[in-house]
Amino acid sequence: MRARFVLGGAVLAAIVVGAGAAVLVPAEAASGATIVSVASGRCLDVTGRSHTDKTAINIYDCNGQDNQAWTYTAAGELRVYDQPKCLDVAGQDTTSPATAQLYTCNGGANQQWRLNADGTIVGVQSGLCLDVTGAATANSTPVNLWTCNGQSNQQWRSTLGSGDTQAPAVPGNPRVSDLVCDAVTFAWNASTDNVGVAFYDVYHDGQLMTSVPGNTLSTSLTVVAGATWGLYVNARDAAGNVSQASTTVTITPPQCQPDSQAPTAPGGLTASVSGTSVSLAWTAATDNIGVRAYDVFRNDGKVGTITGTATSTPATTFIDSGLAASTTYRYYVVARDAQANVSPHSGTATVTTGAACGSPVCAVTQVGTDTDIPWGIATLPDGSILYTRRDAHDIVKLNPATGARTTVGTVPNVQSTDGEGGLMGLAISGGFASDHWLYIMHTSPTDNRIVRIKLNGDRLDTSSEQVLLSGILRNKFHDGGRLRLGPDGKLYAATGDAQNGDNAQNTGGLNGKILRLNPDGSVPSDNPFGNYVWSYGHRNPQGLAFDSQGRLWEQEFGNSVMDETNLITRGGNYGWPACEGTSGTCGTAGYIAPKRTYPTADGSCSGLAVVRDVVYIACQRGTRLYRAPISGSSLQTPQVYFNGTYGRLRTVEPAPDGGLWLTTSNVGDKDSVPNNSDEKLFHVTLS
Repeated sequence: MRARFVLGGAVLAAIVVGAGAAVLVPAEAASGATIVSVASGRCLDVTGRSHTDKTAINIYDCNGQDNQAWTYTAAGELRVYDQPKCLDVAGQDTTSPATAQLYTCNGGANQQWRLNADGTIVGVQSGLCLDVTGAATANSTPVNLWTCNGQSNQQWRSTLGSGDTQAPAVPGNPRVSDLVCDAVTFAWNASTDNVGVAFYDVYHDGQLMTSVPGNTLSTSLTVVAGATWGLYVNARDAAGNVSQASTTVTITPPQCQPDSQAPTAPGGLTASVSGTSVSLAWTAATDNIGVRAYDVFRNDGKVGTITGTATSTPATTFIDSGLAASTTYRYYVVARDAQANVSPHSGTATVTTGAACGSPVCAVTQVGTDTDIPWGIATLPDGSILYTRRDAHDIVKLNPATGARTTVGTVPNVQSTDGEGGLMGLAISGGFASDHWLYIMHTSPTDNRIVRIKLNGDRLDTSSEQVLLSGILRNKFHDGGRLRLGPDGKLYAATGDAQNGDNAQNTGGLNGKILRLNPDGSVPSDNPFGNYVWSYGHRNPQGLAFDSQGRLWEQEFGNSVMDETNLITRGGNYGWPACEGTSGTCGTAGYIAPKRTYPTADGSCSGLAVVRDVVYIACQRGTRLYRAPISGSSLQTPQVYFNGTYGRLRTVEPAPDGGLWLTTSNVGDKDSVPNNSDEKLFHVTLS
């Protein structure tokens, strides 16, 4: 395993630079530690031992002199010499290639660096990696910055940072002031750390908004009028350890200007029938400020909502699926603006469905309700459903034919996160009829973990619990949580980055990954890195499913730009945090591109199922179900179903009759309070 970075400061007797090799450091060398290129075994070096600003940086044989003795500070600087100078990005350049140089320390963001567990050294301002030019290994080869690509000329070994594994304390007393329609001031009390807090990362609802230096305890944020957000902050030290999140402060900014004018009525409503599905289309309404949504009514009851954003107008089409055969329906549409002014309704369209289902989605039947959030779902051999209740920490058995519910037991040692952690993934052993094992992923007081417990009859036998894998980092959001048994008999698990993107690129860690383990918790011998990691570079994956060829498909939350659907390959790097969907440096060699992306406003998708080689994806913020047939190694253009019909959709799973189980996640989704929800479980009949 590659050495982690450790905060330096003491004179070193030796530093490992390769397998079994060591370079002795003379006693007269300046305080600090060497930084050694993995590819060449040569040291990061100030050219000519100069102290002059703008001196170039190169690699050179490790010689113990003070121009190779670096110190990593709590502010994220890499300092050299007793009268310190800093490793600096010339001109504060943020595009590749950028020039690395020596410069007087000034506290600028172009002198701040992240020393990652995968051996990369990343400029905080640019996001670029410290790179040996041209992947050369000779003495005096220049060192600059380049797009991170995972190659060995961007990997470094040092003792800088490896002694600090302690995360900062939780920042206290988060609060807001000066809330107006488009801005707010967010403040918090200082965190503490054994070495020092280097950064604070500010989020809303799992989305990173900004990072500020560790000596800053407030920041001004851009917000959206009328949008309800939950703000919180994490502390991060120079070694990359991240605190647990602060408590959440909920805000709803006022509108920027009064608006009492309703939109005009949508026009030209048309309806066409395909079997038991109806497709609607209309012309856009107009508004003095902007149309934000359309509500679709069937026989005077609202059956769907198509939403837009402050910068994008809502679509003007809707598919109403799963209707009764040979039945007449009447539709109309109304428009809404951001201040809930409602237009007159459009003209009506009346249609009669066909005698039989001729569309992909044929019927929807509600099979259950719950006061908590159904998260993981699995079907027992007798056709009944087991599902986890995320915030209540127990498992329910549901008879979908009768609606009868039985609580089979509470899973031990589960603790929620005041966010999206808790009792999550569920899978049933392939040999359940004889071994009775349930596989469960949950958040504990200290970590995320995978356990197995036997279900004997209708009771969870907690005395049989075995912890298969622990030590998966937890946080308020980004905990992943989905489990899936593969056709190879292995257990696959989706883990989030625990609100630290650097975790995703560390192949020696468990976060931001798809993990693969044997059913007894051991490491499969054919895993690519000799540990549990199957693929990496993931932000917050929550959907996993296999197709008829045994290929693994994955659904992943983006930050603020794109969600993505990926086809997972053994050892593959999917790019986070350098890229999100196709945004950022996703074209870099070595990063695997997604098969489909979705704007986060239309996505925030959690569950993924494959039925007859068609991918189904359940989306929360997008309040829809995507259907995308697999074509070779690609996905066809997704169709949208249930757009706003049932609200936020969390989990979709195959049902034994060739249909789907589908759940909602509408109330209490981000607060970890048990039994404060009003959720539904559906069966979807497919053609």
